[in-house]
Amino acid sequence: MLDRATAETYAGWFRALADPTRVQILNLLAATKTPMTVGEVVAQVAVGQSTVSAHLKILTEARFVLAEARGTARLYRVNQRCLSCFPTAADVVMGRQAVAFSDVACEAAS
Repeated sequence: MLDRATAETYAGWFRALADPTRVQILNLLAATKTPMTVGEVVAQVAVGQSTVSAHLKILTEARFVLAEARGTARLYRVNQRCLSCFPTAADVVMGRQAVAFSDVACEAAS
């Protein structure tokens, strides 16, 4: 059985992806492969800037997305470490063998 701290971390990740707009934003950032501003994300999704900003905040807090200040703008990009850790989390929750959580844990830096 998962320890409580790991279960809480995984639950936070799943909550962050529980909204279709956040899934679209994460997919956009992953597919684009270059950092994007909020305005660039807004131009690609069918929601307003404040909504996109709120979704990016949630994705950043879950560490799926990294934010970098550049001048007066913030650039958002996928945290590459999460490309390996999230599927591992899903495998662990579903009872499949996976590498140790500490080996794949999403970190603030890629």
